[in-house]
Amino acid sequence: MDLVTVIIPYYKQKKYIAKTIDSVITQTYKNLEIIIIYDNGSDSELDYIKSLKIKDKRIKLIVNKKNIGAGESRNKAIKSAKGKFISFLDSDDLWKKNKLKKQLKIMKKYNYDITHTSYEIIEKNNKIIGHRTARTFKNVNSLIRSCDIGLSTVMIKKSILKKSDSFAKIKTKEDFVFWLKLLDRKIKIYGIKIFLTKWRKLNNSLSSSILQKLKDGFTVYNKYLKMGFIKSMYYLFLLSINSIIKKIN
Repeated sequence: MDLVTVIIPYYKQKKYIAKTIDSVITQTYKNLEIIIIYDNGSDSELDYIKSLKIKDKRIKLIVNKKNIGAGESRNKAIKSAKGKFISFLDSDDLWKKNKLKKQLKIMKKYNYDITHTSYEIIEKNNKIIGHRTARTFKNVNSLIRSCDIGLSTVMIKKSILKKSDSFAKIKTKEDFVFWLKLLDRKIKIYGIKIFLTKWRKLNNSLSSSILQKLKDGFTVYNKYLKMGFIKSMYYLFLLSINSIIKKIN
């Protein structure tokens, strides 16, 4: 069985992290390396995370000396990952028990380098409030107007990654840059329509901050995609409109 590395950045999600970890260690696919990156910026919850770590010998803990953000934490974990495949999971999201087994089977059958799955949207009490169906992205233009890839659904073959393939140094949409870099290298991102993940929507999360998302969205286009001011604003407008449409739907 191929080793799969699961990367989980942790930042002040004490209410949900135990269930998140449980959804990993109870996977039907067992050959796992689980890397938790503690990124709190203080030791206030470190003992609690250590108490969760001892539940399973497959869990490894990386403790950041200071808060560096989810994107940089994932970059750090990728460098130490030993798995042939890497999966990402945020510390408040959940996987269904057969998530890794089904996703890996499809990737190996069709020799896919990277896939993402459909997911259910849940609120703080795990009630399902929406759905997102995964689709395949063949180039930058197919994704550039809307980041329609759920980070916690992604599995990627580690061998395709280059040093330049990294999460951006921004607070939100750091994964958007990562996917666009891969697409720019002509690596297709295949969508698996099966619902295998539960993505938690919280009103106090960074992903819910409108001003932060606008700022980071502009940075994606202007800094990382090297677009001029007007073109960056144009794509930021499209990104915002598509975000509103998704919320309505």
